[in-house]
Amino acid sequence: MWSRFLLIIVLFFLIVFSCNNSPGDVEIEEKVYISTPRVVCDSATARLKSEWIDSIFTKMSKGYWFNGAVAYLEHGCLIYQKAFGISNFRTKDTLSINSPFQLASVSKMFAGMSALILREDGLLDLDADIKKYLPEFPYDSVTTKMLLTHRSGLSRYMSLAHDKWTNKSIPLTNDDMLDLFAEYVPDPYFQPDKGFHYCNTNYALVATVIEAITGMPYGEFVQQRIFDPVGMDDSFVYHMDQDTAVSFYVETEVMGHTYRSWRPIRVRNEYLNGVTGDKGIYTSIEDLAKFDQAISTNLLVSETTMQEAFTRGSPKYWRRKDNYGYGWRIKESEDSTAFHFGWWKGYRAYYIRDMKTSKTLIVLTNKDKGPGSSIYWNIVHDTAHKVRFMENPYGT
Repeated sequence: MWSRFLLIIVLFFLIVFSCNNSPGDVEIEEKVYISTPRVVCDSATARLKSEWIDSIFTKMSKGYWFNGAVAYLEHGCLIYQKAFGISNFRTKDTLSINSPFQLASVSKMFAGMSALILREDGLLDLDADIKKYLPEFPYDSVTTKMLLTHRSGLSRYMSLAHDKWTNKSIPLTNDDMLDLFAEYVPDPYFQPDKGFHYCNTNYALVATVIEAITGMPYGEFVQQRIFDPVGMDDSFVYHMDQDTAVSFYVETEVMGHTYRSWRPIRVRNEYLNGVTGDKGIYTSIEDLAKFDQAISTNLLVSETTMQEAFTRGSPKYWRRKDNYGYGWRIKESEDSTAFHFGWWKGYRAYYIRDMKTSKTLIVLTNKDKGPGSSIYWNIVHDTAHKVRFMENPYGT
């Protein structure tokens, strides 16, 4: 009798819960993340490396030649992070390791990661025609994998918008971008998968595909599936829609600056900031260090998936120095180095990840002038540095 009563109770709850799930809804599996503790290196060799890096950036920061923040990691250990200079040259507010910078094209690695998360969820087929997710898309045989590896052949949405988006006081959104392509169907540079062309359109469309699959804004998905699990509390996707006035400036803590008459001038906002995926993520140096450690511990996706993200998407080209994976540039001469640089409206970002030596250098700045990328490559490769490190010297 008692067992029959329990069976009735179980059947009742099964019926109730099954009725609450409408058959047309796409369910995003709620994944439980186990965050790894923050690892900070505090050995003699780590302190020596930290002092060397600090001496470089301290010298470069004199006179605000370098104005920004930097983080350096080895074998998943955070060896160095520090901010230099000011966030707004008008107010003279000081930068900190929690100050959020615009990542510009480094934002693409988050769009790539989002696509890979959805694939592991079983909701995104990288090899399917994106018309499966965006029926109004006017071209045939373009897949998400081609978008991720810049092999779609699609033309630049910024050029299309420059000619066809008549009211530049109204933000252009991802949906607007898709509508422009559907209406005007500009000629592609080449047929799908017949070449390589780095193009922001690809990653703006990746974000649009993610929105179509999940039914949520791209920024909300990134927040739920990347920022929250990793503990990236300073991070957000800058959002504009057509109801948002294109204000004089982007009202953020860290302002982007350009130079006019040798003076740093705040860069104005504009209608193209309404498109995300190719750009639009703001984050701090501390959060990016957390993100790098999340990659090292396979917190967001599996190790096999990350290896695929770091794999060349195109054959080697004799005219090209770099190739492209899923959100990362891949150095042609050494497949173990994945990186990305970004520039947009007074911000610059550098992210270099050498998997062979387990070294990562991340640099964020809010000026469009300053030290070039060569010095950052030299730091990663210990150029002109007398101290050499044995493999995994920190025992982690």
